[in-house]
Amino acid sequence: MDKYEVIKLDNQLCFSLYALSREIIKKYKPLLDEHGLTYTQYIAMLVMWEEEKIAFKELGKRLHLDSGTLTPVLKKLEAMELITKYRNKDDDRVVTVELTKKGKILKEEVTHIPIDVYKLCKTDEVDLINLKEGGYLDLNIKNPQTGEKFSDDLEVKITRVGKNYTYEVLD
Repeated sequence: MDKYEVIKLDNQLCFSLYALSREIIKKYKPLLDEHGLTYTQYIAMLVMWEEEKIAFKELGKRLHLDSGTLTPVLKKLEAMELITKYRNKDDDRVVTVELTKKGKILKEEVTHIPIDVYKLCKTDEVDLINLKEGGYLDLNIKNPQTGEKFSDDLEVKITRVGKNYTYEVLD
């Protein structure tokens, strides 16, 4: 076995997850285009619909986005009148993000999107609903030691813990 087999792109778990994520996000695009949203704006709105009012810093943590990425997303949502941003009157270092009436109306218009995406992604190979709810991720990448697909040797268990997900490689 070639010692460099392990560093081939097709043998990288991270790349397989990245590619899968990009493909799923592509499924969202036409559905989000109807509402003038990008995927990043959509996930920001998902948090806003849950919280209605949240500190900028907390929103960034929930989305795993730094302020340099989150700021332009929120500026666009504010220009669309879906949210408002303002400094906390007790501590001007804290920026609060709040859902507007127009943002609340949009919530009613997008409830079909998760269901539509599940339908678009449903295949015999991967049950995305079980994946999301803590199922196992079937990866189509090769084990550098055996040359066989990892899906034959490796399972990744995804478990929801509160509002976050943990990933565990199973033997």
